[in-house]
Amino acid sequence: MDVLEGRVALVTGGESGIGAACAAALAAAGADVAILYHQDAAAAEGVCATVRATGRRAIALQADVGCEDQVAGVFASVLEKLGLVDLLVNSAGVNMRGVAVADMDLDHWRQTISTDLTGAFLTSRALVRGLREAGKPGRIVNISSIHATAVREGGADYCAAKAGLDNLTRTMAIECAPLGIGVNAIAPGMVLTPMNAKAERDPSYRAEAEKHIPWGRAGRPDEVADLAVYLCSKRAEYITGTIVTIDGGLILEQALGA
Repeated sequence: MDVLEGRVALVTGGESGIGAACAAALAAAGADVAILYHQDAAAAEGVCATVRATGRRAIALQADVGCEDQVAGVFASVLEKLGLVDLLVNSAGVNMRGVAVADMDLDHWRQTISTDLTGAFLTSRALVRGLREAGKPGRIVNISSIHATAVREGGADYCAAKAGLDNLTRTMAIECAPLGIGVNAIAPGMVLTPMNAKAERDPSYRAEAEKHIPWGRAGRPDEVADLAVYLCSKRAEYITGTIVTIDGGLILEQALGA
């Protein structure tokens, strides 16, 4: 089903987890895909191989999403090799590490904000500038989290970054609507990815966590990716400025029992 045929997608953090699933799903829907990765070149090339197996073009580019010059270089490279980026999935991110604010050093705070929030600002700005100049529409999908609102002890950096990402999404939706650029976010709950490595390798830990999910299980990266494809497609053209929760009902549990 080539609902995205002729489109060029950039997926940040596309070498693993939700990002890798989004890259594969976008390709299966017809888009050519650029993978922006930070460190794992082999994993990024593996995702490119998956994309190419669908008959779509793929490239992998290394960059720090929080670095303005590197992001600019990525967009220039994609333009040269695949064409103008008109679909953007911001999936690059680092997870909370259980450090209380009183014990958190400034570099820790800055790293999380740079990756989880500033990176999305820089890539989204680059996308909008390119599409505005070309007079073309596009879509941005930001991978947020239910922890933008359901905060957790030891996660101030992550929760603050994701809350900022939600409001970046809403603000850009207003600004970009006249340009025909839709901006939405997806807020996953517990999804089995390398960021939840303990849940993947420890069945007892996973089972205990899943007791708090009304649907009874953790989510899968492909479920998030299917939603991202929908939000990038014409079927979601009238949807913008929305934060879509995909968590099996987990966020509904936050006030129970107290």
